[in-house]
Amino acid sequence: MEWGRKPRRRGTLYVTEHMVRAMRAYGWTIIINALGQPILYLLGLAVGLAALIQAPIDDRGQEVPYLVFVAPALLMTAAIAVASEEFTYPVMSGFKWRRYFYGFNASPIASPQIAGGVIGGAAARMGVTVVLYYLFIWIFFAALYPSQTNPATAWLMIPIGMLAGLSFGIPLMAYAASIEDDRGQFALVQRFIFMPMFLFSGTFYPLTNLPLWLQWIGWISPLWHASELGRAVTYGDLSSPLVWINVLYLLALIVGGYLVARRVFTNRLAK
Repeated sequence: MEWGRKPRRRGTLYVTEHMVRAMRAYGWTIIINALGQPILYLLGLAVGLAALIQAPIDDRGQEVPYLVFVAPALLMTAAIAVASEEFTYPVMSGFKWRRYFYGFNASPIASPQIAGGVIGGAAARMGVTVVLYYLFIWIFFAALYPSQTNPATAWLMIPIGMLAGLSFGIPLMAYAASIEDDRGQFALVQRFIFMPMFLFSGTFYPLTNLPLWLQWIGWISPLWHASELGRAVTYGDLSSPLVWINVLYLLALIVGGYLVARRVFTNRLAK
């Protein structure tokens, strides 16, 4: 952007609109994933794994059916999966392949607004995913476990899912913006960050079931913190101080990641 030219007041919204419109190229993929993933996971667990695990899960002194325990973590995982898609290749495309970030920056749109617009576009897709996931969870709970959950607060899984996706995705966006060439870095993120986080963050069993030398993965994982919040609003104790620790940890990742991302965007677009 030229020096002395004021950024547009709604620059972030313009970039968000572009990112959402660009998703039309793979819109059916988004819809199928948003609808198919909760159906397959919840049906697979309800008919398969949950049928084998007859004993309830003891979660912090409270016994709950296995599906009730695992469903909030699956919603958080879905949000993070969207983040791992929208904050990687689309970001690199904006800098390297299609270079539309430079086009934005040539107009009265500031670099921080471009970063904010990328976040807004990803959040829009994330919102669709978590809302649909929550609806399927609500349908399953209403049919199978009507007395096990708290409907007055269970809907809070939706904003918590957004926090989960953004807390993982925004730091990832900062990393993606710093990459000059694609040499398989995002594949490594999937294999050595996303998958271990998915497997060792208390998604399918309480974190305390793991040996102590593996529990640290959950402690630093946004998925574990978000899953704990999801379980707290579904059937747990919202008065626990751990709830605030989980919230503050996710917010710290979002704010810290955004500050780094806007700096990376500014430095790279100034070249």
